[in-house]
Amino acid sequence: MRLSKHGHACVRVERDGAVLVIDPGSFTDAEALAGADAVLITHEHPDHLDVDKLAGLAGITVHTHPDVATKLDGLAAAVHAVNAGDRLQAAGFDIQAYGGQHAVIHPDIPRIANLGYLIEGSIYHPGDSLDVPAGATVETLLVPVNAPWLKLAEAVEFVRAVAPRRAYGIHDFLLSEAGGAVYDGGMARLAGCDYARVAPGSIMETSS
Repeated sequence: MRLSKHGHACVRVERDGAVLVIDPGSFTDAEALAGADAVLITHEHPDHLDVDKLAGLAGITVHTHPDVATKLDGLAAAVHAVNAGDRLQAAGFDIQAYGGQHAVIHPDIPRIANLGYLIEGSIYHPGDSLDVPAGATVETLLVPVNAPWLKLAEAVEFVRAVAPRRAYGIHDFLLSEAGGAVYDGGMARLAGCDYARVAPGSIMETSS
């Protein structure tokens, strides 16, 4: 498998010509969807879901929570509803859905649906949540590092709770260069596993 980052929280997973794209949002270049066979959407916020980017894509499948699926009726793609606890196949990848709710932004802001996705039992994308995939042995964690709902200590404790072999920082579009260095230094020092954050368009890892 090849894992690559494509802006903010968007990640591509590729294997034997199959392409799975997670969370192509408003901060993601449209090229992230080139050749995509399936798309996973964690939740409805525009930095994770750009409906216009999906609108012209026929022949793909989109998998997301039922609350989000109802907003995608106009797509040419086939939209499939997913609930926490579901197991599914997308682009030939085995996927398990976890979580169910977005992290709390503020008590006055209603929470929305959010799913985390475990791909092939090894790669976990939590969307906008710190939900630990219970019972899973995660090799690669895609960890949010900056958001209105998140502080560094919470991101560190999330990585420690998941206990992956490695973690890659995502959800970072709002960070300045200096701020990113501060976050990365803290994560690398405290997370308890190999940690890195790569530039958009970069390959994070490859494996057989």
